[in-house]
Amino acid sequence: MNKLKTNLILLALICCTTTKAQQVNDSNTPLHLMKPAYKCGYGVPEAGAVKQTMDRVLHYLQQSTPAVIEDSKTHRVITDYKTINENSQLRRGDFRLTSYEWGVTYSAMMAAYKTTGDVAYRDYVYERYRLLAAAAPYFTRLSKQGKKIDPLMRKVVDPQALDDAGAVCSSMIKASVADKSLQLEALINNYSAYILNKEYRLADGTFARLRPQHNTLWLDDMFMGIPTVAHMGLYTGNTKYFDQAATQVQQFAQRMFVPEKQLFRHGWVEGMNPHPAYHWGRANGWAILTLCEVLDVLPQQHPQRQAIVKLLQQHAEGLARLQGIDGYWHQLLDRPETYEETSCTAIFTYCMAHAINKGWLDAKAYGPVVMLGWHAVEKAVNDRGQVTGVCVGTGMGFDAAFYAYRPVHVMAAHGYGPVVWAGAEILSLLKAQHPKMNDSAVHFYDQEINTNEPIFSVDGKTDF
Repeated sequence: MNKLKTNLILLALICCTTTKAQQVNDSNTPLHLMKPAYKCGYGVPEAGAVKQTMDRVLHYLQQSTPAVIEDSKTHRVITDYKTINENSQLRRGDFRLTSYEWGVTYSAMMAAYKTTGDVAYRDYVYERYRLLAAAAPYFTRLSKQGKKIDPLMRKVVDPQALDDAGAVCSSMIKASVADKSLQLEALINNYSAYILNKEYRLADGTFARLRPQHNTLWLDDMFMGIPTVAHMGLYTGNTKYFDQAATQVQQFAQRMFVPEKQLFRHGWVEGMNPHPAYHWGRANGWAILTLCEVLDVLPQQHPQRQAIVKLLQQHAEGLARLQGIDGYWHQLLDRPETYEETSCTAIFTYCMAHAINKGWLDAKAYGPVVMLGWHAVEKAVNDRGQVTGVCVGTGMGFDAAFYAYRPVHVMAAHGYGPVVWAGAEILSLLKAQHPKMNDSAVHFYDQEINTNEPIFSVDGKTDF
C-alpha cells in the first residue's frame, strides 16, 4: 500500500512538472503567431475552392430550374411551340426563369463563363434564352387575342414594371453582343420599349413609382432600369442612351445619396419633410451594382463619367466602413444589431472586386475587404449549393422594425446570381492582383511576392 501511495505521488509530481514546462508564456512562445478562431475563414482564398463554391450553386440551379414548356394540366412537355395554348406554361422549378432576380443570375453566369471558360455557365443562360426567344411569339399571339397566359411568360411578352423588364433585358443585351445567334432582338426591343417609353417618371424624367406614396423613388429601380438604358447605347451605337443613363444616375443620387454617411436611402418620396433615411443593404447593393454596370459601357470621354466614378468611390468608402468582423454586411447597414445578410454581402463583394480590377478603387485599401467578404459569402452556400441568409423580397418602409424583421429564406432568389458573380470576380481578382498573407494579415502588393516569410518594405522596395 505504501509503495502504491509513493508511486501515485511521484506520478503527480511528474505531471505537475510537465505541465509547468509546457506552459505558454511570452518568453517561450511567439504569441503573435497563434491561430485566430475566425468564424467564416480568413486569408487569400484558393482559386480552386472559389470555383468549387460557384459550381455547387450552378449544379443546384441546373437541377432546380428546368428549361421546359409544358401543359399545365398534364405536365406533358411541349416541343412544337406552334401548339402553345392557354394551358401552356414554363415548367415550375424552385425559381422563376423570367424574374429580375434571374436577370441578375443570367448576367452572373455570363461573367462566370467569361472568367473561367467553363461552358456550363454559358449553356445555362443560352438554353433558357433560346427557349424564351422561340416560345415568346406564340405567347404574344395569345396575349393579343385577349387570352390569359402563363404569368411568367406575361412578364416577357407584356412587361408592366421595371421589375419585369430591366435586369433580364440588360443580361439579354450582354448575351446577344456575345453571340448574335441567340436571336434575342425582338425580346430586347420589347423590354427596352417598356423601360424607355412606358415606365412612370417624375417631371424631370427620373424613373418613379406610385407606391407606396405618390411619386416615390425606389433605390432598387436604379438597377431595374438604368443598366438597360446604358447597354442600349452599346447595343445600338446611339450615344443618347449613355446620356440618359448618366443623367438618371445623377438624378437618383441627388435625392437618395446621403453624403454624411456615404450611403443611399432605400426610398424617397416627393414632398416628404423631414425625409428619413433607412439604409437597406440589398438596395444599396443594387445602387453600387448600377454604377458598375453603367461604367462598364459608358465611353471614357463621357462628360459625366468621372462624377459617376467619384460617386462609386464615395459609396464604397461608406460601405467598407460598415463591414462586420465576419465579412458580412447587415440588413440595415448602419445598424449592427440587425442580422447579417448574404445577398448584399455578395453584391458588395462583387462590386468592390470589379472596381479594383477596373482601376476605380485602390486594391490596397479595398482588396482585404473583398477577401473577407468572399469568405462570408462562401460560408453562406450550403452543401446542396443553396444560398442561405438571404432577405426575402422587400417593399419600402420608414421605420427600422420593418427592415430588421424581414424574414430570410433559402428560396429567396436574390442571393444566387450575386454569389456566382462575386465568385467570378474574385477569380479575376486573384489573376490580376497580388494578394498575400503577411504577418497573419491580408495585403495587396504591386508585384508578385514569392515567399511565405514576413515581408518588409525598405526604401520603397519590397524586401523579405
